[in-house]
Amino acid sequence: MKKYLQLYEKIKDDIKSGVYKSNTKLPSKRIMADLSGVSLTTVEMAYGMLSEEGYLYSVEKKGYFVSNISEIGSFTPFVSNAKINLLPLPKSDFKQTDFEYSIWFKTIRKVLNDNGNLLFKKSPPKGCEVLRNAISEYLLRYRKMLVQPANIVIGSGAEQLYALAILLLGKDKKYGIENPCYSKIPAVYKGMGAVTVPLKMGKDGILSGELNRKNFDILHVTPFNSFPSGITTSLTKRLKYLSRMSGGENYIIEDDYASEFFLKGHPIETLYSLSENDSVLYINTFSKSLSDSMRIGYMLIPDRLSEKYDRMTANASCTVPVLDQYILADFISSGNFERHLARKRRQMFRR
Repeated sequence: MKKYLQLYEKIKDDIKSGVYKSNTKLPSKRIMADLSGVSLTTVEMAYGMLSEEGYLYSVEKKGYFVSNISEIGSFTPFVSNAKINLLPLPKSDFKQTDFEYSIWFKTIRKVLNDNGNLLFKKSPPKGCEVLRNAISEYLLRYRKMLVQPANIVIGSGAEQLYALAILLLGKDKKYGIENPCYSKIPAVYKGMGAVTVPLKMGKDGILSGELNRKNFDILHVTPFNSFPSGITTSLTKRLKYLSRMSGGENYIIEDDYASEFFLKGHPIETLYSLSENDSVLYINTFSKSLSDSMRIGYMLIPDRLSEKYDRMTANASCTVPVLDQYILADFISSGNFERHLARKRRQMFRR
C-alpha cells in the first residue's frame, strides 16, 4: 500500500477510535511527517483525502482539525483479522480453434490506436454509428438484407432487446410465442408484465389452427432452428405468419439467433426481408456467432416505429460499452467476422 494511503488509514482509525477527539488540532504537516517518517507531500495527500471525506477541516493559518464525529455518523470498527472468501477463478478450457484470439487482440489494439477520445464519448441511445453502419453493410453483403443504419438498435444481448421490443410495442398487448420455445422468452415477458399466448408447433412451424386464433396481437417467432425443437419454418408458413399479422398495429418479433450457421446453400430469407408492410422487428445477437461472453445484439425496427423509439429513449444511453462497440465494428468491417463464420460453418459441415 502507498505510504500516503497507510497514513490516511492510520489517522482515520485514530479518529474513529477516539485518539483524536472532535475539534482537536492535528500536528502540523511538517511535524506529522517527522513523526511518521514520511515526506511532507505524503502528509499533504493524506490530510487532503481526509478533508475531502469530511474527517478533517482546515482553518487558514491554524492547521487541520478533527471534524465533529457525531456529524460524520456512527462507525463500525474494522476487524483487522477479517477474511474475504474469494471466489474461485475459472480455468481457461478454450481450444485455440474455438476463436481467433490473435485477430481479436489485434483489433483491440487497432481500435485503441485509431479512435482516441471517441472511445470516451457517451453512446447514442440506438448505439454508436460506427457499429450500426458496420452491421448494415454486413447484412447487405452476407444476408442480402437492405437495412438503413437509422433503423438499427444496439443492445446488451437478446433479453434486453426483448424488453425494449415490449416497451416499444406495449405491455398491454398479448404476445403469441412458440410452444416450446427458448425459456428466457416467456420469462422476460412475465418480468415485463406482458401476457403470453403459447402456440403449439408442428413440423414446419406454428400449427395453422393455432396461428388462426384471434387472442394475440404480436407474434414472437424463431423461424430458423427454433430452440429447443430445432424446427425451421417453411417458406409457406413464413408467408402465413406475415399474412396473419398484416394490418393495423400487429407486429412480428423475429428472433434469428442462429441463422448465420445454415449448412447448405444460403440462409433462409428472413421475415424482415419478406415483409411488405413494415411489420417485423428483427433481433439477432453475436453470442452464438462469436462467443457467449459477447453480450451484444441488435434489433431492426420498422420505419413506422423509428420515431416512437427515438422519443421513448431520448434521455437514455446504449448499455453496450463504447469500446466494445468500436471493436466489434472494426471486426465486422474488416471482413474478419465473415471469415470467422465461414470457418465455423466448415467445421459444422465436417461434423
